[in-house]
Amino acid sequence: MIEVEALAKVFRVHKKEPGLKGSLKALFRREWTEKPAVKGVSFRVGEGEIVGLVGANGAGKTTLVKMLAGIIHPTFGSAKVLGFTPWERDNRLRRQISLIMGQKAQLWWDLPAADCFLLLREIYRIPEALYRETLDYLSGVLDVRKELNIQIRRLSLGERMKMELIAALLHRPRVVFLDEPTIGLDLTAQRAIRDFILEYRRVHRPAMILTSHYMEDIQRLCERIVIIREGEFVYDGPLVAVVQRYAQSKVIRAHLRRTPEPVQVDGDLKALGEVVSCSPEEICLRVARAEVARASARILERYPVLDLAIEEMDIGTIIERIFRERGEVGGAGGA
Repeated sequence: MIEVEALAKVFRVHKKEPGLKGSLKALFRREWTEKPAVKGVSFRVGEGEIVGLVGANGAGKTTLVKMLAGIIHPTFGSAKVLGFTPWERDNRLRRQISLIMGQKAQLWWDLPAADCFLLLREIYRIPEALYRETLDYLSGVLDVRKELNIQIRRLSLGERMKMELIAALLHRPRVVFLDEPTIGLDLTAQRAIRDFILEYRRVHRPAMILTSHYMEDIQRLCERIVIIREGEFVYDGPLVAVVQRYAQSKVIRAHLRRTPEPVQVDGDLKALGEVVSCSPEEICLRVARAEVARASARILERYPVLDLAIEEMDIGTIIERIFRERGEVGGAGGA
């Protein structure tokens, strides 16, 4: 559904010089430099697939998404979305794609969502029966039916984001671009948005590209990720393969019953892994994947355990390790 070959975007930006002399010089003779935002990337996204686009601020994620949505033209390369070239802005394509940007609103603040949706129905020429069916389904799944007639500006941030999702999906697009869809939301709203995206993907099977700074979004929604740094792809493949390669250890966290005697971690347990923390309430141990079963059994045998959890390494830490392996620690500051 999405095919990209050697797609690149280079911006021409003003070269700034410091000080008053540089500012005066720029008034009469500006110097320009070229800054590559995306450097000849190639990939494909199929039906029903959610691909997570991960990288630091300024890595080129949003630029890539905007090119695929037809907002900006590339410098060179080619892309096909549903068989169309997106920057040609063919209406046959625009009726089948959608772009959701967590930091940009498309709804009118002084109107209730219901009125905004009616306008979008006319823009996309959605048949009445299909419009009613889709709106009822989306508002029901997102639990916002009671808020449809409230002005957008009077809604909470989470409710506004849900309305933005409905607006973007009313015409049942076959390709959906999600750029930071959960940014600024509380944990409950983030969870609701993630659950909705998964349900929508299950029912309608669009191709989706997701960018996010929240690692929970990536882990929950994406089986495949693309890691991008300074416009280049560092990795493109299954999320589980990245975890297996760069997360050779797991964390065992045991919550303990209080006992009269202080908790002491014995030598056998220390030999199995690294003791992250030890207190009367909790033991936290980092162990190699192969030693998880033995270490867990030892903890259960030796200590008064109330609850035991085995945790995977956070994907954000894994990505930092990938950059570090390539000598690019400075590029891992964001996701």
